[in-house]
Amino acid sequence: MTATTAQSATSSTPGRDSRTPVLSARGLVKSFGRVIGLDGVDLDLYPGEVLAIIGDNGAGKSTLIKCLTGALAPDSGQILLDGRPVQFKRPQDARDVGIETVYQSLAVAPALDIAGNLFLGRERRRPGLLGSVFRMLDHKGMRRSAAEALTSLGIGTLQNMSQAVETLSGGQRQAVAVARAAAFGSKVIVLDEPTAALGVKESNQVLRMIEEVRSRGLPVILISHNMPHVFEVADRIHIQRLGRGAGVITPRSHTMPEAVAIMTGATTLAETPGSVGARTEQNPSGDAGPPTPPHPEGHPS
Repeated sequence: MTATTAQSATSSTPGRDSRTPVLSARGLVKSFGRVIGLDGVDLDLYPGEVLAIIGDNGAGKSTLIKCLTGALAPDSGQILLDGRPVQFKRPQDARDVGIETVYQSLAVAPALDIAGNLFLGRERRRPGLLGSVFRMLDHKGMRRSAAEALTSLGIGTLQNMSQAVETLSGGQRQAVAVARAAAFGSKVIVLDEPTAALGVKESNQVLRMIEEVRSRGLPVILISHNMPHVFEVADRIHIQRLGRGAGVITPRSHTMPEAVAIMTGATTLAETPGSVGARTEQNPSGDAGPPTPPHPEGHPS
């Protein structure tokens, strides 16, 4: 897959209404015995946006993401992809329809090189008899495509695609994992704590990479405890509290202290002074609506 192919595969669908969600959840419920993990959670992810999900431990962030990505099946409720109901019995089902997840553990193969990790499970064979009969892999082609995919995401620090992933820094490993998620016709990328345990420089590189993915029209769900990072790159912020959605805000409508106050229960969305927080007849939930359609030259600063 060339960089051009990768970019076209991850761009927003031509003619898609930017106000129509790519991925939605409606009334998701999930219990573990007597413990309620999710209690009627709604969520919408729109084309070309970064939607952050925040909440204290036990708020239901992980359970919500696992339901959206096939790791858990909700007890009730509905998941919709492009407006159509979908059911996932396993994570591979979600991957098959274009929902790619980059977990905090990254799930990379340390002993493989960069290209091998990028094409893991999707290895390309050499043309002709060498590939069809002798099943020889096209290592040269995969390394070339891997370099193009990383360059298209603004990752210029990785030049040798034959380099083993175990020799890379944490930020470089994260880049490989995100590039793999974005390179094969994905519709949604889910990033679980992508800057955890990274230094300032590497964290900034990851944040710029998220912005580059967004500029290509590919929506991103970002789970993070790092509030400055959330407010730097997120278009909207979904707040979870005690298994329920406490509201959706934007970095422009609310401050970090206000977001933390809603997250911890010190206040509610309707009680915050943010311009989106007021409950009105037109907006009874007080939630932030669909994001502004993506700027034609990328996300506005």
